[in-house]
Amino acid sequence: MKIKELIKKTPFKRFFDKSPLVAVLPLHGVIASGGSKLRGENLNLASLEEQIETAFEMKGVSAVALLINSPGGSPVQSSLIFDRIRQFADEKEVPVYAFAEDVMASGGYWLGLCADEIYINKNSVIGSIGVVSAGFGFPGLLEKLGVDRRLYSAGENKVKLDPFSPEKEDDILWLKKIQGEIHDNFKDLVKTRRGERLKKRKDKELFSGDIWVGEKAVDLGLVDGIADMRSFCREKYGDKVRFKKLGGRRGFLAKKLGLEKQAIGADAVEALTEAIRNQAAWGRFGL
Repeated sequence: MKIKELIKKTPFKRFFDKSPLVAVLPLHGVIASGGSKLRGENLNLASLEEQIETAFEMKGVSAVALLINSPGGSPVQSSLIFDRIRQFADEKEVPVYAFAEDVMASGGYWLGLCADEIYINKNSVIGSIGVVSAGFGFPGLLEKLGVDRRLYSAGENKVKLDPFSPEKEDDILWLKKIQGEIHDNFKDLVKTRRGERLKKRKDKELFSGDIWVGEKAVDLGLVDGIADMRSFCREKYGDKVRFKKLGGRRGFLAKKLGLEKQAIGADAVEALTEAIRNQAAWGRFGL
C-alpha cells in the first residue's frame, strides 16, 4: 500500500493534512463578569482566554473566525476580550474575521471590531453604539411597609443612586458623565477600527445608539458585507479549508437565558435573577 493511501485510512491523517485551517471561536451570550456551572458562563476574558490562546496557537492556522451572537453587556469585559484577541492577532500575524448571527450590538459590536473584516446575515441586527444602565427605585415602598431606611457612609460621594432613596439630580449628572466617557471610548474605537469604511458618516447618525439590519449596516460602513462563515472561507481559502471549532454551544434557551442546568435552593434564585437580566438584554432587540 502506498504511503498516501495509508495516511488516508489512518487516524493520523489530520497530522499530514496541509489544507488551510480556520479556528472558529463562538462568542455567544451576554458580556459580563462571573458565571457559574448553574447559570453557565458569561462572555468575559476569564472564560475565554484559554480558547483565544488555543485558536491562535494552532499549528498552521490560516485565520481565526469569530461567530458573534451577543446583545452586549460590560464595556470593561468587551474591551478586555478585544485587547486579548488583537494582541494574539498582531503577534501571530493571523487575520481575524467576524461573522454576526442574530445580534452583534453594543458590546457585541465592540467584540466584532477586533476583526479585520466583519460579515453579517441579511437579517442580523447591528449597532447600538451607546451606553445604557438601568435599575429600579423603591423609596415609596418602604414608607408603605413602615420600614425605616438606615444608611451610613463616610465620604460624601460614597452612596449614589440608592434604590431606596429619592433620586438626586447630582447623582444623575454623575452617572451621565461616566456614561459619556465610556461612550467616547466606544466611538473612538469604532473610528479607529473602521476608518475610511465609515464613508464619512455623521457621528450623530452612527453613535446615536440606533440599530440597523443587514444591508443598511453595510451601507453605513459598520460591516464589510453579507456572508456566512463557511462560504466566505471556502471562497478565500479553497474548498478544502478545514474548520476547528473551540468550546461548546448551549441549547437555544440556555444560551438566551444563561442557564446551564437545573438549580436548587438559593442557587435557583441566583440563576433565575441572572436569567431575567440576560433575557432583558436580548429583549432590547426583540429576541
